[in-house]
Amino acid sequence: MANPKKVAFQGEPGANSHLAIREVYPKAEALPCATFEDAFAAIASGDADLGMIPIENSVAGRVADIHHLMPDSKLHIIAEHFMPVRHQLLAVKGARRADIKTVESHVHALGQCRKVIRQLGIRPIVAADTAGSAREIAEVGDKSRAAIATRLAAEIYGLSILAEDIEDESHNTTRFIVLAREAQWAKNGTGPMITTFLFRVRNVPAALYKTLGGFATNGVNMTKLESYMVEGNFFATQFYADVEGHPEDKNLVLAFEELSFYSKEMKILGVYPAHPFRATFEEAAD
Repeated sequence: MANPKKVAFQGEPGANSHLAIREVYPKAEALPCATFEDAFAAIASGDADLGMIPIENSVAGRVADIHHLMPDSKLHIIAEHFMPVRHQLLAVKGARRADIKTVESHVHALGQCRKVIRQLGIRPIVAADTAGSAREIAEVGDKSRAAIATRLAAEIYGLSILAEDIEDESHNTTRFIVLAREAQWAKNGTGPMITTFLFRVRNVPAALYKTLGGFATNGVNMTKLESYMVEGNFFATQFYADVEGHPEDKNLVLAFEELSFYSKEMKILGVYPAHPFRATFEEAAD
């Protein structure tokens, strides 16, 4: 969907997901949702055309909630977006660094900015999210309290940026997926593709090894593979995978055929263009 009117995200205005929406769909209205469940529900009900959902971060790892929500959501992945995460130290107008005694933010944001927090000698306070912290210090107006959040949050809540780009790791990047109610497979042959799918292996010896063998022998690059218990059952495992290619590609057709021999269930969640960040990341790795 090239021009959605409304895109849902989890968090408060000014969150990184809100910033991602601005980058990808600058003309769309961003719909803040309290939880990921609320964001999924907004997409499913039609209250939002799409959803911008974080699925993994290069520092913090996977967003586990999303993988558990996706299988039963009946939503489809239509795009991905990689966004470098840049943290700003925010405070009310007129505050100076010397005034700051505490800094509030999401636990991951605090953990990603340890060096600056230590240098400034301020006390970190864990909050529900980054943007919510910015909103709260703006409402309170206390010059001794700071927040770690985005430039967008500073803009929305009228805060000053006391220190820019304070994250410890410059590679800090979040991968987002764009969700829609209807499947919108990208057209084959229009560029590099990613296919995301779920599968459950049969309860036979070496089933996982055999399902994955088809991707290796057919030259399919699997960029992500994660396992999850099904309904708390230690002996029922579901796998979430990303591979490079389109389901109509001959090598992926053969790989999926082999996977089907050893799987009791397989569902494609999305077929979408690979984000350009993948190419730059692979070049850097080489």
